[in-house]
Amino acid sequence: MHLRNAELFCDVVVQGSFSKAAEVRRVSQSAASQAVHALEKRLGAQLIDRSKRPFELTPAGAIYFDGCQQLLKSFEQVEEQVRRAVGQTRSRVRIAAIYSVGLAQMHDYVEHFQQLYPDVMVTLDYLHPDEVYQRICENQADLGLVSFPKEEKDLTSILWQEQPMVLVVHPGHPLAERESCPVDAIEDEPFVAFTSELVVRQKIDRWLRKAGVHVQLIHEFDNIENMKRAVEAGAGISVLPLPTVAREVHDQSLKVVRLEEVEWSRPIGIIQRKQKTTPDMVSKFIEVLHEDPANFSSARRESTEVTASGRSRSSAMDAFSFGPLIARE
Repeated sequence: MHLRNAELFCDVVVQGSFSKAAEVRRVSQSAASQAVHALEKRLGAQLIDRSKRPFELTPAGAIYFDGCQQLLKSFEQVEEQVRRAVGQTRSRVRIAAIYSVGLAQMHDYVEHFQQLYPDVMVTLDYLHPDEVYQRICENQADLGLVSFPKEEKDLTSILWQEQPMVLVVHPGHPLAERESCPVDAIEDEPFVAFTSELVVRQKIDRWLRKAGVHVQLIHEFDNIENMKRAVEAGAGISVLPLPTVAREVHDQSLKVVRLEEVEWSRPIGIIQRKQKTTPDMVSKFIEVLHEDPANFSSARRESTEVTASGRSRSSAMDAFSFGPLIARE
């Protein structure tokens, strides 16, 4: 089995999209699709049910995804042991992040950091929030990225982003042409939600109750990419963090609408174990996280388009004046 295929398969699952996984890995969408097909052919089992939108892992695919993640982690550890054995140790920054931070969003930060520090190995694992805390507590990760960070006696937390929560709709939805709408405009709308055990879902439920608004729950996902795919398919509306839909808004596959009369936001915190000093490269990565990704070359290509006259035209996201998203300490 080619580990590259396993990596692509895991990226497709985490990203919830063949095209977006291919973009992050800098391969064609066809290459990503062929990698998964090659695994399915080798195993004699379907891993991804492509007939559903968003696609879903089959039972065999769920087993294979968990196993591949463990395999890739073990392979990485073996390589590191070999480097140590031959005296080629490298500095390493280990990051554990919740799924909804987004593979594409984090890719720009990791890529920029590795341009600055090419000799430093960065590992990034997407996990359930409880597993992120566990990795940090057990010293299996240097940094954790979580929403609504909890107070823990052995952990420290600093604010990374305060992300506005916005209404996300299909371009053909009646609200799609509006920049803003009253919160009660979503009364009884089919709704795509986070799974109930996630803090962000519990917060959204409280916000809706406080606003006196009832929605019809259609789908629940712990993966924000699958939530976006469901909205793109016209299954329902959703309330999502604004930065996580930047690409879809730019591509015009989704529309965002500001909800009036409410100010909902999701804090993302950087958590670490309490320690006297922070390793130098970990501190450097935190500095990169606090930079504006608009200054990264890859982010500039995605967030703006050049008009025929040669002038830059801002994306549709600029219609929202929520202030800076990057929290600076």
